[in-house]
Amino acid sequence: MADPILDIRDLSKSFGGLKATDGVSLDLRAGEIHALIGPNGAGKTTLIHQISGGLRPDAGSIRFLGQDVLGLGVAARARLGLGRTFQISSLALEFSALRNVMLAVQGRQGSSFRFFANVMADTSLTEPAMAALDRVGLAGRAAVPAAELSHGERRQLEIAIALALGSRALLLDEPMAGMGQEGSRALTRLLDALRAEAPILLVEHDMDAVFALADRISVLVYGRIVASGAVEDIRNNPDVRQAYLGASA
Repeated sequence: MADPILDIRDLSKSFGGLKATDGVSLDLRAGEIHALIGPNGAGKTTLIHQISGGLRPDAGSIRFLGQDVLGLGVAARARLGLGRTFQISSLALEFSALRNVMLAVQGRQGSSFRFFANVMADTSLTEPAMAALDRVGLAGRAAVPAAELSHGERRQLEIAIALALGSRALLLDEPMAGMGQEGSRALTRLLDALRAEAPILLVEHDMDAVFALADRISVLVYGRIVASGAVEDIRNNPDVRQAYLGASA
């Protein structure tokens, strides 16, 4: 079996007497969606912060594409190809969808950020940005300010930005949050299509989306992985059913 794209071993993080992450080990393999589920307060977002570089763990290791990234910050990990979206959108709302993605392309190219009108004529920026928008189904909304996009479209735009940055793996933190049923279905289709080019570690409460998308599921409770395996193994695990999914799940 090929080495995992992302390999996390024995990760721990405490805040005073609270152990937010307690010896967590998991990995992400090429072409898969690995879902991380658990009740509110389980430590999922804290774990994602550590993986992305925003929070340094007290112990453990994180390897991405075979490289030890524990000493690298968010920007350095992003440059290596570890992309992330957040529970709360971080878009430049006053800019168009296209301009938002162009900023990501500029960042990837290492060129200076330019805000003048003639930047829109630079095909080295516009063409890859439009390709990323087309990849997520937003090519027809390129000129629309991010502030005027629907909630679901903003999530699509965040993923386009991650793709434009050259992400080799994606950390998605509650991408379905606040979406209606149709929006969740559309995003589920998009993520399903993306897994081949960028495997996804998916934190999500929408269990319909999790069961539709995940190749593997890990269950986090009070900072510890209590179960990990294929979808049917997790769905039928009596401890998981009782503690998280509900006895009738």
